[in-house]
Amino acid sequence: MDHRMAVVPKRKYQQLDQFRMPPGFRGRSAAYVQLWWCVQSTLFALSPQVMYGWRRWLLRMFGASIGNGAVIRPSVRVTYPWKLKVGDHCMIGDSVELYTLGAIEIGDCAVISQRSYICTGSHDYTRSTFDICAGKIVIESEAWLAADVFVAPGVRIGHGAVIGARSSVFHDVPPGTRSVGTPARVVGTRTMQDQAPHGSS
Repeated sequence: MDHRMAVVPKRKYQQLDQFRMPPGFRGRSAAYVQLWWCVQSTLFALSPQVMYGWRRWLLRMFGASIGNGAVIRPSVRVTYPWKLKVGDHCMIGDSVELYTLGAIEIGDCAVISQRSYICTGSHDYTRSTFDICAGKIVIESEAWLAADVFVAPGVRIGHGAVIGARSSVFHDVPPGTRSVGTPARVVGTRTMQDQAPHGSS
């Protein structure tokens, strides 16, 4: 009698030879996407730091909505600028990744600090075809994401909210709160020392 264990076939979780990009997913032709990536790697990334107006102009030429006075560092990377909206006087720090497989909307005076990753794209891991998907991210006005923050697809970060360094945000964040951790959780409210409380005289 053979007591050896029967060989069980491995389950197939990801058959990447069957993966297909959905029609129109990028929002532009493959050639146009490649053109932007070439421009981003040269004219954008190699521009002197002080040339904020030049980088705003380049992004606008490729379909982004960029507000007045927005400060965008040359090491920022934008996958598809035609899916990006940035408000007035925003600050987007060094090596921030704006992974715009879906739309990203950033409100006025918001700050996204260095090395943060704003990720609108994911895959359906329950399907062997590993289908790609996207969810819009909204970062409302006057919010601050500190260094190395990850934001997952579909998340909304409320007005004036603060996200602590190296936090990972997988759910909506209420306005005016402070959140830290992985996953990020609310730990308090954002109080302003230079403003009187609401309703005081």
